[in-house]
Amino acid sequence: MSDRRTEILRAATRVIARRGVRGLRVAELAAEAGVSVALIYYHFDDRAGIMRRTLEFISDRADRYTAEREDDDPVDPRSELEQVLLLELQDTPEVRENSTAWGELRASAVFEPELREDLAKATLTWIHSTAELLGRVDPGGTAPAHAAAAERLTALLEGLSQRWLSGSLPLDHARRLLTQAIAAELD
Repeated sequence: MSDRRTEILRAATRVIARRGVRGLRVAELAAEAGVSVALIYYHFDDRAGIMRRTLEFISDRADRYTAEREDDDPVDPRSELEQVLLLELQDTPEVRENSTAWGELRASAVFEPELREDLAKATLTWIHSTAELLGRVDPGGTAPAHAAAAERLTALLEGLSQRWLSGSLPLDHARRLLTQAIAAELD
C-alpha cells in the first residue's frame, strides 16, 4: 500500500474515531490527511470505498498489534490466547483509536447496509482466529464449541472495550473481567 494511501487511512480512522461514520466528511478527511479531495477519490472512488478500506486498515492494524509479544520466548497456548485478547485492551493511542473507530463502524452498519457485509467478514475473521487459538488450548474440543466460545469472547471484548473507552469501566477491571471469561470458557 502506498504511503499516501496509508496516511489517508490513518486519517480516516482518526476522523471516524472522533466524529463517527456519519460525521466523516471527505473535505475534513483530506485536511486531516494533508491531501486533496481529488486524491482521496482517486484512491477510494467514493465514501463507501473509504469505509471499506478503513475497516480493512483497522482490522490489519489490530492483527499487527495483537501479534506482538511481550518477549520472544514461546508461550503456552492458553497464555497466547489471553495475551492476544488482552492486547485489545491497551491504553495506547493506536488501540484507543482502532477500538473507537471499530465501534463507530459497527454502530453505523445498523443504518448503512453497505458496511454490514464487510463488517461481518471482518468479525468472522476475528472469530475464526480466536477459535483457532482456543483449539490449540483445548485440542480435544470440537470446532463448533471453539467457534461459539470465540464468538462469546470477542463480543464480550467489544463490549468491555466500549465501556472502558467511554469511561464507565476502569481498564484494569475490564482486563480482569476478560481474563475471568477466558478461564470460564476453558473450564
